[in-house]
Amino acid sequence: MLRKSHKGKVATRQTRAPLFAAFGDETRLALVSRLADGRPHSISELTTGTRLTRQAVTKHLRVLESVGVVRCARSGRERLFEFDPKPVEDLKEYLEVVSEQWDQALARLKAFVED
Repeated sequence: MLRKSHKGKVATRQTRAPLFAAFGDETRLALVSRLADGRPHSISELTTGTRLTRQAVTKHLRVLESVGVVRCARSGRERLFEFDPKPVEDLKEYLEVVSEQWDQALARLKAFVED
């Protein structure tokens, strides 16, 4: 049986892992970069200047939407996509905690080796 604190860690890992996987694709990173300008974009805007088809962009946007990084809203017949920075901010905080843990572990190792 998992302890309560361990369950929380497992749940947290389960919610972060898909974000890391979504950002593991360079096309999705490029889409996030384009969407990060703070305004909504249509699929045709997102395909302009790329070799990607509308279908390919839609596929990647669905992945980003499934992890909460992108929101979609209808405007007439068009679907507009916007970047939601909250999941990225959560990842940044997580990585800062992990970085601090590693710094502490390396400091302990250094102190052990030097003694």
